[in-house]
Amino acid sequence: MRLTTKGGFALTAMIDVAMRERDGPVPLASISQRQHIARSSLELLFSKLRQHALIKATRGPGGGYTLTRRASEITVADILASVDGQPVADTEASPRKDTAGKGCYSTDALWASAKHHVMEFLGSVTLQSLVEEQLAKGVRVEHEAPTKRQTPQISAVTPMRVNAPNSVFAWNGVFAKR
Repeated sequence: MRLTTKGGFALTAMIDVAMRERDGPVPLASISQRQHIARSSLELLFSKLRQHALIKATRGPGGGYTLTRRASEITVADILASVDGQPVADTEASPRKDTAGKGCYSTDALWASAKHHVMEFLGSVTLQSLVEEQLAKGVRVEHEAPTKRQTPQISAVTPMRVNAPNSVFAWNGVFAKR
C-alpha cells in the first residue's frame, strides 16, 4: 500500500462525512469548501469509495454522501486501499535476483516486516476513532439546516407607458411628418 496525497484527501473527506452525516447526506460541494479540496478530485475519490462500498450517494435536492457502514466498522486501511489500490500481499521476503550470491545484504525481510506492521496499524485505526480524535481537539461541527428552495418574490410592476412607435413601419410615419 502506498501512502499518497490522494489517500490523505480521501481520509479527510471520509472524516468530514462521518462527522456530518447525522444531518443527512453530505454534499460534495460543502466538503470541498470546508476541506479546501478541489471538487473534481473529490468526485474521482468518491467514485472509488463508492465502488468499494464505503459510501453511498443520494441524488437530487438535499442529496450527497453517507457511509454504508458505521464509522466504527471502517478502517483507515479500507479507505486507503480503495483509493490507492489494493495492498500488496507480499509479506514473504524474496531475495532480489540482482544481489543473490554477490555478497550484498538483502533488506527485503526488513521492509516486508515494516510493511506488515504498518498495515496492521492502519487496519486497527477506525474512522470512528479519528472522528472522536477531531472532536476531542475541539473541532466543531456546524449542523447545516436542510436547504429549502425559495421561490422568488415577484412584486407587481406597473408597465411603463412609452409614447413611441412600436414598429419599423410606424417610424416611417414619424419621419414623413417632419
